[in-house]
Amino acid sequence: MHTQRLTLTLTALASAGLLLTACGTETGAGSDGGAADRSAGSAPAITGIRWNVDSVTVGGKKYEAPDGAHLEIGEDGRAGGSFGCNHAGADVRIDGDQLAFSETRMTDMACTDGDRMAFEKSLADTLGKQKLTAEVDGDRMTLTSAKGDHVDLTSRADEPDAPLTGTTWTVRGVGDDRTSASLPEELADKVHLTFGKDGKVRGNLGCNDVSATAEAKDGRITFGAPRTTRKMCPGEAMRTERELLKIFDGTARYEVSQDTLKLTAADGTVVDASAGNAAKPDKDRSDEDRPGEK
Repeated sequence: MHTQRLTLTLTALASAGLLLTACGTETGAGSDGGAADRSAGSAPAITGIRWNVDSVTVGGKKYEAPDGAHLEIGEDGRAGGSFGCNHAGADVRIDGDQLAFSETRMTDMACTDGDRMAFEKSLADTLGKQKLTAEVDGDRMTLTSAKGDHVDLTSRADEPDAPLTGTTWTVRGVGDDRTSASLPEELADKVHLTFGKDGKVRGNLGCNDVSATAEAKDGRITFGAPRTTRKMCPGEAMRTERELLKIFDGTARYEVSQDTLKLTAADGTVVDASAGNAAKPDKDRSDEDRPGEK
């Protein structure tokens, strides 16, 4: 792992994007946002693990999870992940093997796949409306409500983190540490960054190409002044670009967890990205580079 394991903002389900420990006394935020002491001596080991969601069963009906759906629960009382379409975030209170999530904060992207949206709603409802009992058996975990609804998950602890350098990181959402908005539909899979072994980062911000020096060390990346091409784009592209340029303002924190990357700028702007799936960059590089505006 390149840094401490990323707690995604179940921004998460970040945009439209959960971590437990088995010993000691934990303090986390409850649904009221306050701190709550709880004994975790008998709690199953769930925090610090990426749990891939396999399915959710509500009222006896089983919904299979789409690829990429996952959950992480943090020791800080925050939960996050992807429900396959949107990212989401919530506070979580842990008392032994009992989990209580606050209302899920979700991104607002509407997916055209009806099955995916039905799964997402079922998962959000199951996590957010009732206390759940966690049962862990090896690499499998089941979260069950008093009504018998349940979420089945599998850990992938043996999957290595994607390397920061050399990976095409496709930006999925932009926000802050508690909420995130997915990129406009017209920018899906177009905004990306790649950190090179030459100490530079290159990519596209949705309108213009960007490049800058980028020195990564101890969970932080120190950026040089960004240089961008000079295109003017319609719609939400320029607004998104201005938000993304904030990440280049000095030093940003970064966290990699398997196939996800979280960048946190000095002003608190958070960029969530995943490995791969970026559109091929535009080969028309006729515009001259210029220092990026901040």
